[in-house]
Amino acid sequence: MTFARKLPRPTRNALARILSWFHEVAADVGAIGPKDPAAKKFKSFGKGAALLYPQGVRYNERYISIGEGTMIGPNACLTAGMSPTQVMASDPVVSIGKRCTIGRGSHIIGHWSIEIGDDIQTGPYVYITDQNHSYEDLDTPIGRQWPIEAAVKIGSGSWLGANVVVLPGTTIGQHVVVGAGAVVHGEFPDRCVIGGVPARILKRYVDGKGWVREGPESSGSLA
Repeated sequence: MTFARKLPRPTRNALARILSWFHEVAADVGAIGPKDPAAKKFKSFGKGAALLYPQGVRYNERYISIGEGTMIGPNACLTAGMSPTQVMASDPVVSIGKRCTIGRGSHIIGHWSIEIGDDIQTGPYVYITDQNHSYEDLDTPIGRQWPIEAAVKIGSGSWLGANVVVLPGTTIGQHVVVGAGAVVHGEFPDRCVIGGVPARILKRYVDGKGWVREGPESSGSLA
């Protein structure tokens, strides 16, 4: 039995209320808003945007843009490049649009170009990157081989479920639903539902017909 469990119930309840209060204060004070010094490090940080507390790893913020009203959940990581001092070839490297919600524990790892549109919603623990390991030399450790970089674009109004992985070279159209746990690579049109590993189109909206289910062959144009 822990020390806390040995305390009288009234004492435990009082301590719980105090700790809860401290947690609420930390969450309020620790959040980063447009007027905070930490927000000034970003290329742009829109009105009403917030990085909730506690924040995950972030560096090279000067190459990251966050739109108005966007909320980045707790423990989310935002990075540009491989180190805080790296000078990037593109600017911005990561662009997040207006009124987005990025779920807790998500990672947006940019090296070349990640463009996230307006009104994007993601569940927790989503991983979006424009860089991946290459495997060209069978005798060299994979981690030491030169990585592959390809731009990522996610269209406005889309929703990515929990634990989605978006790989380099992916284009997701507007108003697309990505099912939880999907691994997405390729090009996907507007107004469709995709899911699976690798992700494929499950159904799409066709003018004059409504929602049409797709067969197993309806993957994105995979590389």
